[in-house]
Amino acid sequence: MIMNTASNAWQNLKQHSRDMKNTTLNQLFECDADRFNRFSVCLDDFLVDYSKNLLTDETMALLAQLAIKSNLVERINEMFSGSAINISENRAALHTLLRASKPTSPSGMNIERLKQVQESLSKMTTFAEGIQSGKLTGSTGKPFKNILHIGVGGSVLGPSMAVKALAPYSKNAIAIQFVTNVDGADLHDKMSNLDPETTLILIASKTFLTQETMLNARSARTWITKALGTKSVGNHFAALSSNLKQTEEFGILPERHFELWDWVGGRYSLWSAIGLPILISIGSENFRQLLSGAHQLDNHFRNCSLEKNIPVILGLISIWHRSILGYKSHAIIPYDQRLELLIAHIQQLQMESNGKSINRDGSKIPTDSSGVIWGEVGTNAQHSFFQLLHQGSDIIPCDFLIAANAHHDLQHHHETLIANCFAQSQALMKGRNLEETKTHLRKKGLLQADIERIAPHATFPGNRPSTTILYKKLDPKTLGMLIATYEHKTFVEGVVWNINSFDQWGVELGKELANQVLAAVKTEPAPSELDRSTSGLIDQIKSFQKAIN
Repeated sequence: MIMNTASNAWQNLKQHSRDMKNTTLNQLFECDADRFNRFSVCLDDFLVDYSKNLLTDETMALLAQLAIKSNLVERINEMFSGSAINISENRAALHTLLRASKPTSPSGMNIERLKQVQESLSKMTTFAEGIQSGKLTGSTGKPFKNILHIGVGGSVLGPSMAVKALAPYSKNAIAIQFVTNVDGADLHDKMSNLDPETTLILIASKTFLTQETMLNARSARTWITKALGTKSVGNHFAALSSNLKQTEEFGILPERHFELWDWVGGRYSLWSAIGLPILISIGSENFRQLLSGAHQLDNHFRNCSLEKNIPVILGLISIWHRSILGYKSHAIIPYDQRLELLIAHIQQLQMESNGKSINRDGSKIPTDSSGVIWGEVGTNAQHSFFQLLHQGSDIIPCDFLIAANAHHDLQHHHETLIANCFAQSQALMKGRNLEETKTHLRKKGLLQADIERIAPHATFPGNRPSTTILYKKLDPKTLGMLIATYEHKTFVEGVVWNINSFDQWGVELGKELANQVLAAVKTEPAPSELDRSTSGLIDQIKSFQKAIN
């Protein structure tokens, strides 16, 4: 299907946005005392309040029409059935099967895939329990105290985020660290505090050929073999990969190879063997709760009507903000310190999936696709970029995330956190006009001259959109629901924009050129076929290196 922004569905939304031009959020709430209830949706202990976005019943109806014209329901069914919806690579995108208890469709292929998933989970569980209990040891017989997980992109972003988020559910004293950067400082600094005898190294790479990951892996193997000998590799390494041949050549035992499949993309892979460090950290029961939460959201996404469907609502609001109202970025602001790494996970999920300008049919997209996803945890964010959110020239929609209950007993801290979260979304919506500001300053006892001088600077335009996601507690099930919500929101955006959300060709050119540039960095002088800027930089860096040496 070719995306047609000249269609009635798109044109009706554009006309509607012009009709809404002079409408404010304050007016919408004044006219509708029940707005919060009508523009929020709850799934068990997971609530999404989208009432502070500039939209009406008509907006949502027009967006639903756009979704229907985009064949959203059919595309959802295609994904769950295991159809090759990743058309450029001719692959399914069946990450939902990783958290399912039965096949997402009755095809023989999906029954076999689910069997593989269940066998992998069983193998992971046995291995994790062996590590946790001390039954599986290093080459000198000492139990593992540290795990070093090496990967890049989705093979690290997802598991590192989940391990941090679920720290209160950790079942043991095993410390887990993640290495992702090819910068040797990352690996060096983490290995410097570890004992090779008590360190297990997980190498996460689907192909087992990823340049950054394998460079780090080889350096880690050198570190282990220097301390413990070559024969120790089998005891101190495990692989999360689809390439059994390469893992065996590396020295990893077949029983420590955990399989990945080409129908699961990296940014959707934390539910698979890539999630082994999560399983080791929180135990099998909590890991299954993580899967259960995502599965519950999957069922909601697949079966719930469009008007009450959480990912559909969030995805369509994103379309409204980006393609109709022209907002250029979106901020993710968890008022939850343990969700600090969720921002990076969502950045990859949305920008690598939908940061594209080409339709599924290869033609140019006639509208703006994914904007910039960014953010920081609250309350830290309030003291860095909230000035921009409140008074900047760009309108930036925000997602606020907050738990009703904390994992600690510092109740006043949590009450203050909640108050700040709700106050910020309220301030973004309500603002404070010039006369209100003058009244406010007058009550503070300022002189009239000072009031006139300060008031323009202390005025807030308001009418700035936000969505609040409220959950009972950040437990494994809730985290599963939260991650799956953003996965499916991303899919909805991609369907409406007619994007293939499951490939990432945009990362390939830089990787290819890096190999050429690496060869140039190692030669003297830089090859002439490089552009003059790159060759000039290489020559200069060699000059700096000689000066140091």
